[in-house]
Amino acid sequence: MTRFLTPAKIGLLALIELYTDAVVPSSSTIPILSFIINQLLPCAYKAQPREPKSLQTLPFILDLESFEALLTSHPAAGGLPGRSLWDHFLRKLWEIDSLDALHEFFATRGNLLARNREEIKKDGELGIPPPSDDMILLSRTSPLGSFIRRAKVEYERLRFSDTLSLWVAFVEWREESRTYWAKRNGGLERWAGDRVLAEGQEEWGLEATEMLEHITYGALSTENSNQGGISTDDVEKLLEFQVEQMQKLGNRIPHEVKEQFKAVLEKNIIIPSLSHYLNFLDAWRAGDYPTSFDNLHRYFDYTMQNRDRLFYQYALMNLAVLQADFGCFDEAVAAMLETVSTARENKDMACLNFALNWLYHFGKAHPKIMKGTDSTNILGVEREGLAFLRIKAKETGMWTLWSSSLLSEAKLGMSNGESVATAFENILKSSQLIVEKNMKSMMGPQMAMHSSLWGRLGVAHLSRQYCDIFLTCHARYALFDDTLRFTTRVAHLLAERGRYDEAMEKLEGLDENSLRTWKSNQYWLKYRGILRLKRDLHRNNLSGADHLLSQLTQCNSSDTDTDLAYETNTLHIDYLIRRTNYGQALAKIEQMASEMKEEGDDLNLRIKLLTMKALLQDKAGRPQKGFSIAVRAASIAWRARLIPALWGAMGAIANILTSLSEFQASSQILVAIIPRALEYENCTLNAQLYSFLVDAYMGLAGQAESGSPTRKENLTRCLQFIDQAFDEYSTVEDIKGQCEIMAKKATIMRVVGDNVLANDYASAYLDLKKGLSVGA
Repeated sequence: MTRFLTPAKIGLLALIELYTDAVVPSSSTIPILSFIINQLLPCAYKAQPREPKSLQTLPFILDLESFEALLTSHPAAGGLPGRSLWDHFLRKLWEIDSLDALHEFFATRGNLLARNREEIKKDGELGIPPPSDDMILLSRTSPLGSFIRRAKVEYERLRFSDTLSLWVAFVEWREESRTYWAKRNGGLERWAGDRVLAEGQEEWGLEATEMLEHITYGALSTENSNQGGISTDDVEKLLEFQVEQMQKLGNRIPHEVKEQFKAVLEKNIIIPSLSHYLNFLDAWRAGDYPTSFDNLHRYFDYTMQNRDRLFYQYALMNLAVLQADFGCFDEAVAAMLETVSTARENKDMACLNFALNWLYHFGKAHPKIMKGTDSTNILGVEREGLAFLRIKAKETGMWTLWSSSLLSEAKLGMSNGESVATAFENILKSSQLIVEKNMKSMMGPQMAMHSSLWGRLGVAHLSRQYCDIFLTCHARYALFDDTLRFTTRVAHLLAERGRYDEAMEKLEGLDENSLRTWKSNQYWLKYRGILRLKRDLHRNNLSGADHLLSQLTQCNSSDTDTDLAYETNTLHIDYLIRRTNYGQALAKIEQMASEMKEEGDDLNLRIKLLTMKALLQDKAGRPQKGFSIAVRAASIAWRARLIPALWGAMGAIANILTSLSEFQASSQILVAIIPRALEYENCTLNAQLYSFLVDAYMGLAGQAESGSPTRKENLTRCLQFIDQAFDEYSTVEDIKGQCEIMAKKATIMRVVGDNVLANDYASAYLDLKKGLSVGA
């Protein structure tokens, strides 16, 4: 395997020569140059092609068919009529008919470049005529000129064995066009393409010539198949591209690509150091800690041999992120703090800002770990730390960090229940920066913040639309973690409406190769378990729920996602309540509340816990004990504009008022909030509010005189809203809620005096208890 040159690169040199010979017509210039530039420039500098089908479908190692597909449709500007650029291209390839001709081909590549004054003067002294006026000369610093100069230097550096391998590979690569070229030229001699064999046949004879051909081409082609078809430079470009894709999308290498990598690297005597980093990323994504740790050390051992400590901070940074992902938090913090010190020493502001940003987010996720270190003052107070990061990111031109800091400020404000307008301002500033700098990778956090904010304001359809927009338009440019979280968000919204099968289909429809990543796979499995647990609880399948809950609670370690841990804990509380184990449920709520207070978690989650605690007192038969808790939750939710949490808290207050015989006040509260609560599209909350409203109207009916119109009107309203509550419970398949509603309905019928219907509803209640599905 050569360092740089391959038969495909010889083809590119011949194509560049066609362009400089002014054979390419003006209409074909752009496609030809686009084809060449697409092969020469690194991926990071390429713009999106206007004709993606023509460039993106090209193989990584160009074969002759790629050149044929490009050149056949373009006529030549000169020469014989009816000849295309493909014919001119083949003529240049078949003119290289010996190893000596290949040497001359590279030696004359310098004639395609523009000469400086000294070279022009020297050519004049030697009597070399200047190039014709029709010829296009390339600048030495242009992409084409740089490629030509490097190809020439690399050929001169080749050993004879490598030159011979390149020649044999070129002959094999060119052989595909023999049939076409023979038709165009009225047939070819047997030794066409090799002048030495053609001229030597007369002197050596046929048998000796065939033996020489076998020695030269046969043995080399069988023993070293495709040895010259790929170069070390191609392998390094392929590795760089794969590393970029893995870092950008967060995926692992597909199995078939991994096998091809292995086959290519086995042919290479010198293994590029970047292959160790690729193996590190793949092992890291696979959850293989020892292998990833070993490959990370191996990569930086190779890359830092001649660079002293200039890149030492990046080794530490990678090590810190790796340690954190595998739960070694103390080691991760220590490594990242050393990264900060080394980056300051080397004045690497990009690395320093990234490390400080990582420490901030790590501190938010694991405050107990950060409290145990001496790094608590490294960024000062939270808000000042974010402001510092934002200013530094702006100064150093780190647009991603700048945008991330703005979104973090918006998230901090939302978590603390501060101004919604300020949160919108920060999100819009980040959005402007993302659009101006075309940062497609930041669309995930941006859309997630929009979706979360509208969800907190109680507008569920806008929250869902932002998720759908991301999954439809931006998922292919973003990390798979973002795609996974948006998908689980959509599945959560579907589950709240009782569409469990559709939610599960959303999760099952994710890319299988992306789910091979260990961390994403764990998140995916846990969320599938949460959906199944929620459905089992609603169906009153408590034995199945207990089995799922035992598995999920075992996974609630310190490295578990905060949202998943909270969801699991709330479902655990629901399970305890359904088991009528109110003491343990209250203890669980108190434990979660104390942890949230210590860690400074999201205000929205704390309000939901307060509401849950107030409703638990009602379940235990003493609703008045939850009054102060419910009022506190409603007050905080109103100040923070957490609308869905506000409706839940107000429902708890209305229920307490009903227990105090304040039926009129309770009904007025519920009639006011239910239309707004319906916008949030949470069937469980809606059913709960309708059930509370039925209790309030039933109380009003009890206070009215027997047989009065007021009593009849209130009982009619009870029947209307009890049907609504039953429909909502039926949507989410909540058997216990349906039983409660059916019992209330039977009671109402007895009050009305319709004993037949009352008995029917009582039997329906018994059927529901057995787990049968019954219509309202």
